[in-house]
Amino acid sequence: MDLAMIGIGRMGTGLAKRLMAAGHTLHVYDRNAERIEELAAQGAQPLASLEDLSNLAAPRNVWVMLPHGEPTSSTIAALAGILEKGDCVIDGGNSYYKEDIERTAMLGEHGIAFLDIGVSGGVWGEHEGFCLMIGGPKPEVERLDPIFATLAPGLAGLPETAGRNGRDPRPAQGYMHCGPSGSGHFVKMIHNGIEYGLMQAYAEGFDILRNADSAARAEAERYELDCADISEVWRRGSVIRSWLLDLAASALAKDASLEAFRGHVADSGEARWTLEAAIEEEVSAATIAAALFARYRSRRESTFGEKLLSALRSEFGGHIEGGGKADGGR
Repeated sequence: MDLAMIGIGRMGTGLAKRLMAAGHTLHVYDRNAERIEELAAQGAQPLASLEDLSNLAAPRNVWVMLPHGEPTSSTIAALAGILEKGDCVIDGGNSYYKEDIERTAMLGEHGIAFLDIGVSGGVWGEHEGFCLMIGGPKPEVERLDPIFATLAPGLAGLPETAGRNGRDPRPAQGYMHCGPSGSGHFVKMIHNGIEYGLMQAYAEGFDILRNADSAARAEAERYELDCADISEVWRRGSVIRSWLLDLAASALAKDASLEAFRGHVADSGEARWTLEAAIEEEVSAATIAAALFARYRSRRESTFGEKLLSALRSEFGGHIEGGGKADGGR
């Protein structure tokens, strides 16, 4: 099938290369001309501008793979004036699901279909496949199934879950139609919220292991533990094995002390939106909330609040900052 990819950063490039390797025709556009040239050298058809999309054969399938917010909004707004009735716009970035509903209505006025797709797989997806969570009208999802089937990982060596006889086979292949507009990004949003919690649990656990030889522990209970080897052994049959643990093992094998990292952890918005949904639904999401706040904390030195905590401990109990009480306290 023919597909235009707008935005060929790391994820967009991986998607494009996987599709081209399977024989699909890719038309690519990016503000960075070097990225276009790189993919053109590998067989992609370059687009000089968004307006060039009008020269493609109908129906045009345009996948937008840009950061959420203004880049995606302005691009989709521009596509509404370029594409025609029967064409389809796909947003594969991490957009807010409520915006998908608005974009569906806006594009629908022009007869243009809209799909929102949550994409997971990172830079490994080009070779391993991408997990796809798709929202939008079923006829368009069915029409573009060859694209999704190519991008998905397939069974990837995993046996299908017992008891799924008679169910849609596509989830076992790594992609699914979640429901109407916004549902794909909603599912991906929750996916990323869970990811925050998992990552934080690994981080906290390994931090405790790393500090097991601390002077704060009794001498007989101090252990010099090898976190790289621990992560490796946990990969082999433990109940907490996962792809994230695989990545942790890889990072620790390269640099056991992680000296190359500052510990400044960004967030791209999905956990915040997950918590908004939890509040709207009156569902407890304490672990995800804690993981998000931990990321905020990672970006700062001692906060004013922490300084106040330290001052209060000194005032009421004579606690020395970073240690115990100055003279017994109370």
